[in-house]
Order: sequence, then structure tokens, then C-alpha cells
Amino acid sequence: MGEPTIPPTSHCTGMAMDGQQESCQDLGIQCKPMAHPPKKPNAAGENPTMFQGFEWYTPADHKHWNRLEGALPSLASLGITSVWIPPACKASWYTGNGYDVYDIYDLGEFDQKGARHTKWGTKEELVAMAERAEQCGVTILFDAVLNHKAAADYSEEVVAVQVDPKNREEVVGEPHAIEAWTGYDFPGRGTTYSPLRWNKNHFTGIDYDHKTKKNAVWKFQGKEWAQDVDEELGNYDYLMFADIDHSDPEVRQDLFNWVQWLASQVRLGGFRLDAIKHYSASFLKELIAHIDRTVGRDWFIVGEYWREEQSVLSKFINFMDGRISLFDVRLVNNFSRLSFQDNADLRTVFDGSLVATMPNNAVTLVANHDTMEGQSLEAPVAEYFLPIAYSLILLRADCGIPCVFYGNLYGYPRPDGHGFVEPPFGGEIIPKIVLARKLYAYGRQLDYFDDPHCIGFTRLGGLTNGYPTAVGSGLAVLMTNGWTYTTKKMFVGPEHAGERWTDLLHVCCGEVVIDRDGWGDFAVAPRSAAIWVNKQDGRRHEIDNYVFDHDIYKRERNNKPVTADDLHHPRLKTEPVWMTAMEL
Repeated sequence: MGEPTIPPTSHCTGMAMDGQQESCQDLGIQCKPMAHPPKKPNAAGENPTMFQGFEWYTPADHKHWNRLEGALPSLASLGITSVWIPPACKASWYTGNGYDVYDIYDLGEFDQKGARHTKWGTKEELVAMAERAEQCGVTILFDAVLNHKAAADYSEEVVAVQVDPKNREEVVGEPHAIEAWTGYDFPGRGTTYSPLRWNKNHFTGIDYDHKTKKNAVWKFQGKEWAQDVDEELGNYDYLMFADIDHSDPEVRQDLFNWVQWLASQVRLGGFRLDAIKHYSASFLKELIAHIDRTVGRDWFIVGEYWREEQSVLSKFINFMDGRISLFDVRLVNNFSRLSFQDNADLRTVFDGSLVATMPNNAVTLVANHDTMEGQSLEAPVAEYFLPIAYSLILLRADCGIPCVFYGNLYGYPRPDGHGFVEPPFGGEIIPKIVLARKLYAYGRQLDYFDDPHCIGFTRLGGLTNGYPTAVGSGLAVLMTNGWTYTTKKMFVGPEHAGERWTDLLHVCCGEVVIDRDGWGDFAVAPRSAAIWVNKQDGRRHEIDNYVFDHDIYKRERNNKPVTADDLHHPRLKTEPVWMTAMEL
């Protein structure tokens, strides 16, 4: 059998069993070296896949933990190995998403802020959901909001100085007394679990003076912003609400204690850390070290450091000694830009991304709760582009940990409360791409980024990152943003000679017969993606017959299907007035 000729634009990634770079000389290809140790598959040898288990407009009906518990078997069968759950701590009001955090020791257990439960449900329901996840082989990642506190129980007089909101290092007035909401008695919980009663000494600043009813950024006298934070706005320590002073000994001890307490209450496997560019990196490093010493080094930790610049994110990861992963912000914005741009060059999709340089510290995503319509980081991705984007984060080698968005599997209520946004493509396409990751996305990779409007790659199956996979794995992926039917000749390996491959998304019809040298002429329909695999593979029936239950809100009201109007929960008239001014 003659040596195949690979287009010069192709390259291969792969690792041998001993972790060394695998030779591709037999294919005439120069391997792309892996810069970081590979992430191992799960215990079953499957690719790890994260799922964000909520979105911003999730109904405030306190039934969400039950919904997730019911969905876990389906998600696990799809290939989801971890679920990032929303902030489970009591918010400023019981309808709040939790980023306006009030009490980190109240998981829906105490009658505070309008109800015992949180927006998501009760503590008992949270615990039951996490236990069900463990039974399904799914890890729960807890969304920890440790930057600020909201909805204080009483105000205090404190001397403060106003700073320029565009440059927090610049003082714009003289120190004077303001009335700040910084006192926390936790009347429903008292001293259960923690004796700390928070007050003005535990914070560095605030954005509201109750005495004058003025909104501004004030720094408390005797306090300084943390210096090891993001440099945006001069110093981006202050974000919102009452800004926590992570240098205060009582605060530090309470947060360290909270980590251990939380692990004793709920079965968890890691954290999603909110707003980490806004608080001390040194404190966070110590907190992670505390996690490693107490609850275990196997916890997965991903931080929200929302900056595009790869150099900023890499520097932060290196400071953390590689112990943290970060969301790939640039990739999210690349997806959004390319999906709407005329004649966009798909070959640039990974330009400037974190996953391109630090794949094993990158969590890749297409959307999240903050990039949704109406949110501050809004970054819409055109619907036709979603299969392209998800194929790129789910099916490629050395691609970090991909995170699938709740709204792309289940849909979501419209922001104005009128109507419901159904999941894209009737809820059929995205789940199949996720399942394809579980079943087929293994082995060395060949890239065909040789056309600005049509790119592709193949996975050769057999081994991935030195770990054996099932016989028959491997795939060919082709995608285009063009308006014409396109084909590309790609290599899948001579071991597949004679096989007939079909598009498991059923966007492209027909078969591709792999020739004796391992090549096939693969096709893709206009503005879409195609995922070609052997139609006689033993696991094809699992994906061809798979029907994902995307109607997560069904039969919740009097055993009748839930309507879009049922899902809208407007602000209650009894909700505190100050929420409207300080709402996230």
C-alpha cells in the first residue's frame, strides 16, 4: 500500500501510550506537539463533557433541582460527565439567580429573603439531585460567588471616599460619612454553621449611599482595593454590591470553613468560581490550596475571568500553577463574530483563543447565561452556525473541556416573558453532536483548514491521548459558512477501507465509500456541518435511534404541558424596592 499524500495544510495531533508524541511518518504528516499533559477520559474511557445546567431566564418556580434530577439520566446517556449548577446559596430575594448572594451558608434551608427555598429549590432537593448525579456518574460543579454580598439586613455609618468609576484608583472627593448596607445578622439562620456576623469591617467598598440615595463607587476609609486583580478601570476589585475584603482574617477563615462545610453537605466534584478577576489572585491561590488539602486535589476548578486576551488568561493560569481552568472568552466572541460576518474566514476561528495555546486549562463554550439576549456580555451566535461551533468544541482533539449550554438543549423563556425560545433545530442536532463526542471523537486528528469557507478535520480512532478506545471509532467532520454544496477529500485511515460512511446528522444524503488508501470524498450542505461515520459501526444504532427529551418543563402544572406564559415569573410586588436599583 502506497504512502498517502496529505495536503500540506493538514496536521496531526496525538499521543502514544507512554505519553510521548506519536510518530506520523507513516502518514507523511508532521505532528502538532501537545504543549500540556492531556486530560484523561473518565472511568469509562469516554471524553469529558460539561453541561451548564441553567440559563438566566430559568423560571423562578423553585423546581429546578427537581428538573435537573429528572434530566440527569438522559444527560449522562448523552455523554455529559459534569454539570455546572447555578449559585445555590440564598440570594437577595428568593427569585434571584444567586449572583446577588446574601448568605453562603443557606442553601435553601432557612426562612430568609422571602422564603425558605431559593429560586432553584430547597436544600433537600439540591442534596437529592447531587446524589442522583453521583449515581449517574456525573460530577456536580458548584457556582461559588465569593466576590461580594448583597441585601444586607441593616445599614451602618462608615467613612468613605468616592472614586472615579472609570478609574477606581482616582479619588474624586473628600472622605465623609455615608450610610452603607453592610450589616448581616442572618435572622433566619442565626449562627448555625457559622458564627460570623458580617459588618462594615469585612468589606472594602459599596456603590450606594442610603443617606443621600446616591449611586457611586465608594471605598471605605482604612481599606484598600486588592492590587492583584484585573487592571481594567484602573483597578477592577470593585464590581457590585458590598465588596468583600479578602485580606480580612475573619473573612478568610469563614470562606475556608465554608468550603469544607459545603463539601460535607452536598456531593460535589468541583467549583465554577464567579468573577475571579475582581478579587485577590493571591487569596484565590490560597483558597485552592485549601481545597486541595481538605476536600481533595481531584476537584475540578474553572474560573470566570472574562477577558479576551489570551496573554492575560495564560498569565493568570501560570500564577495558579496550572491548577485552574478558565473559560475561553475569545473563542465565544469569535463564534459570534464569524457567524454574522459576510465572507468570514473560518480558518481564523481559533485565532487568539485560549484553547489554541493552553488546551488543558481551557473550558470551551458557545454560549452561557451571560452571553444571552439582554445580558451584559451578550454575544449571539447565528442559529445556522451552532452545529459548526459545537462540532469544533466537542469533536476535536486537544480541545479542552467543552461546555454545552442549557438553552441550546432545552430552550428558554423569552426575556420579556412572552413566548418561549425553542431549542435550535427542534432539539435534535446539538444532542447528536454531544453524543458523537462520546461515541466517535477519538484518535489522532488531521486538520483541513485549507479553504476560508469550508474547513474540516478527521479523527482516526483507536487511541486518544494514549488511552485505548473502542474498535471502530473515528469520524470525519466538514463544515461551511458558504451557500453552496461543498466536498473535500479527507483521510480517515486504511483500516476503514471499503466502509460506507454516512452523515449522522442526516443533513447530507448518500454514502461515502472509503478507498483502499483510507481516503473519502466528504460533503457538506450549505451553511451547515456534517459528521461522517461508518454506517455499520456497532454503535450507530445508539445515535441513529437516539431521541433527546428536550421538553424539560413538561407536565409540571396539573399534569398538563407547560405553556410559555406559565414560565414567566414577573417580579413580585412584595420584592424589596432596592433590588431594582442594584439588580444584576
